[in-house]
Amino acid sequence: MRDPYEVLGVPRGASAAAIKSAYRKLAKKHHPDSNKNDPKAAERFSELNSANEIIGDEDKRKAFDRGEIDAEGKARFQGFPGGGGGRASGPGGFQSHTFRTGGGPTGAGGAGFEDILNSMFGGAARGGRAGGGSPFEFETGGIGVDLDLSVAMAVSLEESVNGGDKRVRLPTGKEINVRIPAGVTAGQQIRVKGQGETAPGHPPGDLLITINIAPHAYFKVDGSDLRIDLSITLYEAVLGGKVRVPTLGSAVELSIPKNTSSGRTFRLKGKGMPKASGAGDLLVTTRIILPDGNDSELEALMQKWRDGHPYNPRADLG
Repeated sequence: MRDPYEVLGVPRGASAAAIKSAYRKLAKKHHPDSNKNDPKAAERFSELNSANEIIGDEDKRKAFDRGEIDAEGKARFQGFPGGGGGRASGPGGFQSHTFRTGGGPTGAGGAGFEDILNSMFGGAARGGRAGGGSPFEFETGGIGVDLDLSVAMAVSLEESVNGGDKRVRLPTGKEINVRIPAGVTAGQQIRVKGQGETAPGHPPGDLLITINIAPHAYFKVDGSDLRIDLSITLYEAVLGGKVRVPTLGSAVELSIPKNTSSGRTFRLKGKGMPKASGAGDLLVTTRIILPDGNDSELEALMQKWRDGHPYNPRADLG
């Protein structure tokens, strides 16, 4: 991954507020929902999230600036540990060691090959037969190799709210079933252990799934609220009445008052997206729809009504 400062377009001395602002601006610009025709949008969005996880966190940022972790948050190899007999600093600050095969000491104050390797790799090295000169082998994970796979997955609005099982195809061509947790949000990542790439001598990587929420047929997400345009007839607008409104659960009835104009919005409490406490609201906006084709009776009625009740709804426009 690229340098997180470069990804977010901020200098190394940027304040936490500047980093947060840059991340929000770029996340909004590159969000997969705003770039549905760009197959690389999810990849860019994931890179922004990863960069923000490093330098948007005070402790991780300090560790990255000190060179203790890399751009993916993984610990960097710092070279031979300092101190100890038989280890002297050489040119450029490197230390020299006296190596011997086998498990015995090198002499007074000396260290065996296995001891040195263990100190270098945190106990990751192990010897062969006792007293023999067999080569050493390393436990898996001793040297970091990135075997994770990243993919994007589109889920429906109902799936994001209720959760469920969904099949995903990996870049390798393999298909697996993934459990989508209830309440997942756009841009959130799901980690599936052991479903990444493989390499000899290393445990398999993980599968990282970035969630995109597909556009809904009639609901629009507005934070924790949902919005819907509701078609009503001319006589329902004039005379009022009860109409059925779909929700994420079962449909409900909405009372339309007499003389309801097109564009009027009604709020149905608790019928929106689930949130930490309760749920958002469903905002229903009426749209008056006339019947298809020409209707001579309706036209005659409107002409008569126009002549007897003229009014100008655009008078305030000048």
